[in-house]
Amino acid sequence: MPGSAGPRTVTLAAIAAEAGVSVPTVSKVLNGRHDVAALTRARVEELLSHHGYLRSRSRQATGLIDLAIDNLATPWAEEILRGAVETAESADFSVAVSILPYAQPWTPWIDRILRRGSDGVAAVVKQLGRSDLRRLRAAAIPHVAVDPMGDCGPETLSVGVTNWQGGFDATQHLLDLGHSRIAAISGPPVLESARARLAGFRYAIEAAGHAVDPALVTPALFTREEGQAAAGRVLDHPHPPTAIVTGNDEQAIGAYQAAHARGLRIPDEVSVVGFDDIPISQWLDPPLTTVRQPLAAMAAAAMRMLVRQIAVGASEPSRMELATTLVVRRSSAPLRR
Repeated sequence: MPGSAGPRTVTLAAIAAEAGVSVPTVSKVLNGRHDVAALTRARVEELLSHHGYLRSRSRQATGLIDLAIDNLATPWAEEILRGAVETAESADFSVAVSILPYAQPWTPWIDRILRRGSDGVAAVVKQLGRSDLRRLRAAAIPHVAVDPMGDCGPETLSVGVTNWQGGFDATQHLLDLGHSRIAAISGPPVLESARARLAGFRYAIEAAGHAVDPALVTPALFTREEGQAAAGRVLDHPHPPTAIVTGNDEQAIGAYQAAHARGLRIPDEVSVVGFDDIPISQWLDPPLTTVRQPLAAMAAAAMRMLVRQIAVGASEPSRMELATTLVVRRSSAPLRR
């Protein structure tokens, strides 16, 4: 192998051939994996250094990571940003935050990133399209999806939580308290997280031998206003529920308002369970029983994956799921016969 190959022309395949190993072995060395023999690792690292493979990335570095999120005016977003920014800064990166509503196309944002350069891109909830991903890959800009809308495919790093289990745990908690007529205010069906939580709800109800009443299942945006309207609809049903599972804590706050407007006491006459465990949940009256989603930890994990990919120049595609936890407070109580 000629020693004059420049850092922009050398490939992992060429380095693997020169070292007499496979391309996956070179990738393992780049990713810091330990399942490579010491002599093999030393040989590969020597060749990487000789060809300037790692040094070429450091010369191109901007020290900047771009993060896109649909809305900043929520406690959910505050936790996501806290985890992302703190982790990035600890690795000596700055984070540029952009607001991209659901309906807004990615292309202008990608254009801006490509013009000025960026070391990495994090997309929160929204997902990049195939053409946008191709443009980022062509520019050697790594990408990670945080709480993605759906299946990202095998080529994208992503971090989420156990949404199905969270939906199941919230519902099973109410079933254990004696409730059987339970309403579900789900999130927007376009979101995989909302669909998974609702699926967990349905499974718990049906596994307990009850039927899911379609009239008590209603989708809504993850906002207080939508939660209030949806809770009002199910509470006005001729046979109203004795408990409500919501898609997130903001919807649960709306359910509180709907119950209070109808003179219903929580949890004496209707129990409410949320999802997220945003900071305000523990200060509600009564404090909200909810499924804790480790929002800051999820964003931090995504940033660590992205920083590692930036640092080594390669990464094995992976999906990480963090566990949810049921937090029982005083908004749920045994069914009063």
